[in-house]
Amino acid sequence: MKFLSRSADQTHKLGYALGSALKSGDSVLLYGDLGAGKSVFARGCAQALGVQREMASPTFTLMQPYEGDGLTVYHFDLYRLSDPDELYFSGLEEHIGSDGVALIEWPQQGDVSPEPRAEVELRRAEDFDSRTIEITLIGMNDRADAIRRALEACACASAEKEP
Repeated sequence: MKFLSRSADQTHKLGYALGSALKSGDSVLLYGDLGAGKSVFARGCAQALGVQREMASPTFTLMQPYEGDGLTVYHFDLYRLSDPDELYFSGLEEHIGSDGVALIEWPQQGDVSPEPRAEVELRRAEDFDSRTIEITLIGMNDRADAIRRALEACACASAEKEP
């Protein structure tokens, strides 16, 4: 599914729509260049899961946990990993696919691909504020239709579905 977001607010709302369909054990892998909107999308997901406190990018801590509505949201930023083994040696990978939802920025740095997951690719579009957002669901077959409907309903109100 591809969407065109014309603002950070629309990117946040699309993240919120996806987050509203997530459950414990799910992961969201966020791909994109620096400044592409990964953290904005992650904050939308977390807010939908009941996280109420401010959520900064955990760049210097690898992972920051947040309490949501009945589950923990684990926000990872793997940008600074120089080797995928660093994630495994840290023991933090145990929080991926476990008792909460993992939001993982720069997953390629940790060679992470858990199931079930949503892969979200954010790319800059034609102007400074616009982003093309492509979402692929893997291992979520039981909820894929409901997630698509939630994303498309959001897209009708806030982001434009790309042809």
